[in-house]
Formats: sequence, C-alpha cells, structure tokens
Amino acid sequence: MLMAASFCDVNLGSGPRKLHDFLSDQNGKTRSHAHAQKLCSYSRQRKFLKRLETKHVEVKQRFKLHRASFAKNAHSSELAKEDDISMATLIWRAIKLPIYSVALVPLTIGSTSAYLQSSTFAATRYFVLLVSSILVITWLNLSNDVYDFDTGADKNKKESVVNLIGSRTGTLVAAYLFLVLGSMGLIRVSLEAGHLRAMLLLACAIICGYIYQNSLLQCPPFRLSYHGLGEPLCFAAFGPFATMAFYWLMGNNSSASYLPLTGTVLCASLLVGFTTSLILFCSHFHQVEEDIKVGKISPLVRLGTEKGSSVVKVAVVALYSFLLTSGLSRDLPFTCIILCLLTLPMGNRVVSFVEENHEDKRSIFMAKYYCVRLHALFGASLAAGLVIAKFVYKRYIPRLILS
Repeated sequence: MLMAASFCDVNLGSGPRKLHDFLSDQNGKTRSHAHAQKLCSYSRQRKFLKRLETKHVEVKQRFKLHRASFAKNAHSSELAKEDDISMATLIWRAIKLPIYSVALVPLTIGSTSAYLQSSTFAATRYFVLLVSSILVITWLNLSNDVYDFDTGADKNKKESVVNLIGSRTGTLVAAYLFLVLGSMGLIRVSLEAGHLRAMLLLACAIICGYIYQNSLLQCPPFRLSYHGLGEPLCFAAFGPFATMAFYWLMGNNSSASYLPLTGTVLCASLLVGFTTSLILFCSHFHQVEEDIKVGKISPLVRLGTEKGSSVVKVAVVALYSFLLTSGLSRDLPFTCIILCLLTLPMGNRVVSFVEENHEDKRSIFMAKYYCVRLHALFGASLAAGLVIAKFVYKRYIPRLILS
C-alpha cells in the first residue's frame, strides 16, 4: 500500500510538470510564430511604403513636367496673343490719347482758379494753350520712345512709335518739330499776357521734361528718368510750374493787373502734380524686367512690385488727406472738397487693382490707365468745384501767398 501510494505520488508530481513543460514549449512555438508573422508583416509594410513613396515621387515628377509644359504652352499662347494684336490697337496704344489729360487738367485747373479770382475767361487763349500743351506732350512721348529704343528698353514693345514707323530719325525730327510748334504757341500767349513769372514757369516745366529723358544729347548726367527721379520732375512740371503758369496766363492780360499767388491755386497745383506723378509711377509696373536689363533704375526696380503696390495705397490716401487738409485750412472751397471726395471709388479702384495684379505683367499694364481716369476725374471735380464756388460764395477771399 505504501509503495503504491509512493508510486502514485511520483506519477502525480511528474504529470503536471510534463504538462507544464509541454505547454511552455507550445507557447514558445506560438510566440516564435507570432514574432515571425510580425516581422513578415513589418517587411510587407516597409515594401508597401517604399512602393508608395516611389509612386509619390513619380507623381511629383509628372506634375512638374505637366506644370512646365503648361507654363510653356501658356507663354506660347501669350506670345501668340501678342502677335495677334491688330495694327489699329497698336496705333491706339502708340498715340496714348488718354495720357493727354496731363495737358488738359493743369490748364483747366489754372483757368478755373483764375476765374474764381478774376471772373475772366478767355476762350481763344485757352484753346491756343491747350493745343500748344498737347504738342509739347507729343514731343515728350516721341522723344521718350526714341531714347527707349536706343537703350533697348522698347526692343520688344510693338506699340513703340519707332518700331511702328521703322525710323528713329524720322520720329526724333517729328518730336522736335512738335516742340517748336508748341513753344511758339506758349510764347505767343505769354507775350500777349505780358507775364514774366508765367514765362519762367513754363520754361521750367519744359526744361524738366527735357532733362527727364534728354534723348538728343544722350548725356549721362541728365538721364534722370533712369535714376528713379522721373516722378519728382513730373510732379514739378505738371503741378506747380504748369498749373500756376496757366493761372497767371488765363487771369491776366496787358491791360489788367497781375493776379496774386494764393493758397487756392497752390494747393490745387500740388494735387494736380500728385495725380500726374501717380500715372508715371504705375506705368513702371509692367516693365520692371525690361528696365533692369537696360539699367533703368525706376522706383519699381528699387522697391519691387509688392512694395510698389503699398506705395500706391499710401499715395492715394495722402492725396485725399491733403485734399481734406486744404479744405479745413480754407485754401480750397468746400465745393471742391465735396466733388473731389466723390472720386473716392475710383481711387479705391486704383489701389485694389494694383494690389491684386502687381505680379501679373499682362494685367498690370492697365494700372496707368486707371490712374489716368483718377487724374481726369479728380481734375474735373476740382475744376467744377472752383467754378461752382464762384456762384455759391458771394465773395471768396483766398489766402494770399505772393502778391
């Protein structure tokens, strides 16, 4: 019995141990199998990710090729569109008819300022001055085309007058013929009015235009437009110089006393110079690359188009701020302030258009024409305000600056 019990105890002790060993062995095999499966799964995942990364690289390369092809086709399409521009469109661009508002606005502002002060308006003299001013502006445009042709700035500009007619010499001769004819008209009216100050101011305005480009002598010290000084010269020539000269010529004749220089005509002339300079500034946006190639350091070359768009915004804000300041100081009649403020949507349009399109060379071409519209509308509103003030105020007494 004892031996049997002992035998039974031995069997009972070794049985669970064997079972434990068996189960441990089975668990080890299971873990090894699971580990092998994990390694296999990890390997498959790595292969899948590698294939996915390869596909991603291939897709990116294809996308770059498609984008380059699209850009090339778009550029070709743009060149084709440029080639398809009709001759009538090119002639219209070459004439630059809207730009001649820079001749009309200073004369009209000067004339209405004189009318407010003296109640006189000589229609014949106004017409002669207008035609003469247009002839002088034509000289500026043609001689500028000649000089840009010489420097290579207008090499690809199809609407350049030199490229259209195919003669540099003919364009230059025509330019100086227009200058002579325009100067003759201005001198005639100046002698008729007998106003020395007006003569000097008109001479200064023409000299500013000459040293702005100087396409005849090609003297490096005078190439101020190629050193970013075109805007200050434009401001002086079309603002204080021309506007105040026309004010004295339209308000005086040989039998009348000279008109005094007042705060009204001074503030009005500064506003005219401001809007005129804005036209020139915005005309640089679409030709930055060409200017860099020929060494023309325009303001947009120095600043870049993004900062240039900010300058336009600041300039428009400054324009209307100065308008309000002139009204508060009573240098400009209240009627001028009201009518000029009605042009705010156009000013806002200029700012928004430049901000949205300053990087689009094809679209930003229109920026200068939006500025021309602002210049013309602002000038017309200012002139209308001066005329209306004559009837609204029984006696308008402006601030005297120089008698």
